[in-house]
Amino acid sequence: MNRTLIIAEAGVNHNGSLELAKKLVDAAKSSGADVIKFQTFISKNVISKNAPKADYQKKNYNIEENQLEMVQKLELSFEDFSKLNDYCKVKEIEFMSTAFDFDSIDFLDSLEMGTWKIPSGDITNLPYLIKIAKLNKPVILSTGMSTMEDIRCAIKALKENGAAELTVLHCTTEYPTPYEDVNLRAMNTIKEEFNVNVGYSDHTKGIEVPIAAVALGATVIEKHFTLDRNMEGPDHKASLEPNELKAMVDSIRHIELALGNGMKQPAESEKKNMAVARKSIIASKDIKAGEIFTENNLTVKRPGTGISPMRWFDVIGKCALRDFEEDELIEL
Repeated sequence: MNRTLIIAEAGVNHNGSLELAKKLVDAAKSSGADVIKFQTFISKNVISKNAPKADYQKKNYNIEENQLEMVQKLELSFEDFSKLNDYCKVKEIEFMSTAFDFDSIDFLDSLEMGTWKIPSGDITNLPYLIKIAKLNKPVILSTGMSTMEDIRCAIKALKENGAAELTVLHCTTEYPTPYEDVNLRAMNTIKEEFNVNVGYSDHTKGIEVPIAAVALGATVIEKHFTLDRNMEGPDHKASLEPNELKAMVDSIRHIELALGNGMKQPAESEKKNMAVARKSIIASKDIKAGEIFTENNLTVKRPGTGISPMRWFDVIGKCALRDFEEDELIEL
């Protein structure tokens, strides 16, 4: 069984509070997720003062301010992230954070973060891709808003500059993503085209699509979650609440078990039912010793503990060696 890496994406749903971030760690651990992921950034290094908010940000966080002003409220300090990293170790859940600027990359590297996540918005940021690749660590690359050529160029940059292992996540960058825009089959198009491990970063409502992605072969699932969708902030509305996150994790683990090894053979749990559900060749009336077995004195009925009906024509024409009562299993 291949185990899907499940990333509980806390993002900025801590609203700039370390204590809230720790509660998100607790919720992610309780859900059974493998990883909790945050976003590490120095706002002024990432966003210009002239950058507008996205439509979903305006809708979900309807306050008169630009993107920079909004994001500054959601910023945790490097010291906060150091404490979160330590807290995750205590809680025995992997800490991960997406770095959005070079200073944040250097800081997270100092924490010896094991796997690096590149957000969709930086798939065309060549200097950023090179800097992360040169860390020689496993990389997870999100591909929202991307063409196949965008992905090709990013993979080339990462591989040529030392990325140790690469997983590419199909993604649609809209919050929430309409189901008709998911295009889940594109995940395996990416796998076939680039010969990489693939996964899915989900922004739809609910949990059905990431579960379907696992059934299609996703090795990584990333999903936003929050403690409460009614909290103020740009991402809460498109996030799962803790009970929903747990339901998603449980469902994915069930699907992993259900996928099996691909070999078609009787399962251990069903073998005991074969004798009950299958059929055997049986006397349809009393048969005397010496009579010839024919279609007129034989039939097929349960149980399946006698001669298989697949041997029907082996039995027809044979001579009964003893008397058989109606409904008795035939013996040769």
